[in-house]
Amino acid sequence: MRKTGSADLPLHSGHVPAWLAERMRRLSGPLAELILLEFGEEGFLSRLADPLWFQGFGALLGMDWHSSGVTTSVLYALKRALDERPELGIEVCGGRGRFSRKTPEQLLAFAERTGLEGEALVKTSRLVAKVDNTCVQDGYQLYLHAFVVTRSGKWVVIQQGMNPQERTARRYHWYSQKVSDFFADPHTAVVGPHRGRIINLAASGAAPAREGILDFVAQPLKTQLGELARAVDCVRMPSRHHVAPLDVDPVRLGAVLAVAHEASLREFSEFLLLKGMGPRTLQALALVAEVIYGAPVRFTDPARFSFAHGGKDGHPFPVLTGVYDRVIEELDLLVGRMKADRSEKRASLQKLHAFTRWVEETFQPKADVSAVMEHERVNAPLHGGRSVGEGRGRKDLRGESSTSPLQFELPF
Repeated sequence: MRKTGSADLPLHSGHVPAWLAERMRRLSGPLAELILLEFGEEGFLSRLADPLWFQGFGALLGMDWHSSGVTTSVLYALKRALDERPELGIEVCGGRGRFSRKTPEQLLAFAERTGLEGEALVKTSRLVAKVDNTCVQDGYQLYLHAFVVTRSGKWVVIQQGMNPQERTARRYHWYSQKVSDFFADPHTAVVGPHRGRIINLAASGAAPAREGILDFVAQPLKTQLGELARAVDCVRMPSRHHVAPLDVDPVRLGAVLAVAHEASLREFSEFLLLKGMGPRTLQALALVAEVIYGAPVRFTDPARFSFAHGGKDGHPFPVLTGVYDRVIEELDLLVGRMKADRSEKRASLQKLHAFTRWVEETFQPKADVSAVMEHERVNAPLHGGRSVGEGRGRKDLRGESSTSPLQFELPF
């Protein structure tokens, strides 16, 4: 199967508190809409089909940067946000556990509203689930099935399986634009731990094996089943909960910090968005801009995107609810401006991302990741810092400092 990347997703218990779930919904909506305005539905779906982009998106929304819970929570937030925007013509059907069984009726209802062939979509949904649950024998039992479909009939399927003995999860990504044959490497990616060689009957190289199985059913076995196993390359997500410096590209993070906190650079980047914006909000928006405009190769360190707002369990630091709310306000305003005036297209966030890339490539600023995390934890109360089981800090964006902590070094 063709892979865009994979990761070991440790199982974590816990829940998403209401204060974060609501913000995830409010942020994922304008983010999805901005991507659709800039790149169309194919641009949006291709991002969902990329497992590392999906992981980075979840970290940006305040979820734990590496755990299996990212899948369920991000899809639920996205489903609620898109349900509020029926004009976009995209729906997330299914979900976890019993919600996955509602996928057929939801697809049929969507097809009736849009004129698509509902039965064909239902058949596709069932076949995708059958391939990952039966044909790919890797020790993971599916418990989540989400079918994201557009009114033009394009779709992405994201599924997740669990291995309770190993306490790990594996996420599977499918994209309709990449599937020409359900038994010729249909996945865009399979995300999970490397467990050695597995049986994958959906691989194009397993055609002789499939034929052998049919022969076996029809008559006494005459042929030996071929070698079906295929190694799965993956980016391993550690079981530890905390973010370590090795999880983050220090130059990429350093560029974001420089743009937000270095006085001369911040003055220019502020001009691209809104005069008087605090450096901490600008830092978050620079990472938001990368989620929208960044190339796939820039999502190999998804933990970096948790430096936008923090993480719900306090890693790398508590969720900065004040910054989070300001970012939502800015994105809502930007969506409105782009709808009203198409000349706004390729302005603001896109220019901010291009400027951040220029700083990164020109100056190679290197962040001290440990110092950044410590600084953020100390200052979290200024920005309404919250984590699961803890109270709310002070929300006082006027407390944003215009001076930079010693987090990075610019060589000039």
